Amino acid sequence: MEMKDYLTRVLRQERLSREETKDILTGITRDAYPAEQITALLTAIQMRGVTVDELLGFRDGILETGVQAPLDCDRYIDVVGTGGDRKNTFNISTTACFVIAGAGYKVAKHGNYAATSVSGASNVIALHGVRFTSDLDTLNRSLHEAGIVYLHAQLFAKAMKHVAPIRKVLQFPTVFNLLGPLVNPSHPKAQLLGVANLDQMRLYAQVYQRLGIDYGIINSIDGYDEISLTGDFKVSTNQYERVFSPADLGMQVALPEELQAGATEEEAAAIFDSVLNNTCLPAQKNIVVANAAFGIQVMERGLKSIDECIEIARESIDSGAALNAFRRFVTINS
Repeated sequence: MEMKDYLTRVLRQERLSREETKDILTGITRDAYPAEQITALLTAIQMRGVTVDELLGFRDGILETGVQAPLDCDRYIDVVGTGGDRKNTFNISTTACFVIAGAGYKVAKHGNYAATSVSGASNVIALHGVRFTSDLDTLNRSLHEAGIVYLHAQLFAKAMKHVAPIRKVLQFPTVFNLLGPLVNPSHPKAQLLGVANLDQMRLYAQVYQRLGIDYGIINSIDGYDEISLTGDFKVSTNQYERVFSPADLGMQVALPEELQAGATEEEAAAIFDSVLNNTCLPAQKNIVVANAAFGIQVMERGLKSIDECIEIARESIDSGAALNAFRRFVTINS
């Protein structure tokens, strides 16, 4: 089918199938469509709203045309946020990943450079001297010896470069903003995802159910795409859907300024280091512990209470295990 036919259908408010959007993505990587038509399609889908099948099809296309990362491990988790909440928080999910790894769980973190904040996952990791790689031997060694592997998105999702100029010109979110959390090239069977609003929570819950993976989706009611502890937050998993307050976790309410990354990558990295070294503000530690705890609960398939998971996460920091996991990771990947 030609792009003009897809455009006509979307403009009529019709839905595309999973296979059709996969074919569109594959065509984009072959430069089969002019930029004007891709721009029109992304705009039309954004105005109408993307469907689960359409999102899955784009995901399938990105994974099929990209570099795969088959890890030698049956079960590991990715912890990631959709981004775009424009809160400029420190690297909460990345720090939580090392806490989870320190607690003895395997982590395959998929990330990129910052888009709307000072420091993304790739920024803070690169600042510590890590060299990004797609070499499977190195990736598997990192996973088994440090408990965590980092998959820098630009090395794997080759399709993204074909739409990068269009996304930059459009300057508003498109379906590609939703795809980052779904295109981890190692295909994790567990994921903790932070979203910026409840509409996204519902969309991703349907996607994860279709993919058949263990998931936790979190959203702070005041707009953070992670557990901020600045107020109530909602969690949706395979087992339950519930609104929590900081008090439910035995934690104090955090102030927005306690989540700030600062003005530079170096300031954000200093906070990241201070959490792992257990010298950070109490609120910063609690925020990381809370996010890590829900990731641990996902890995445990809900069989441990959140209170148990909080204790596991806190011990990972207090014992120095999280810091040791990070140090081993840096050594292997530098």
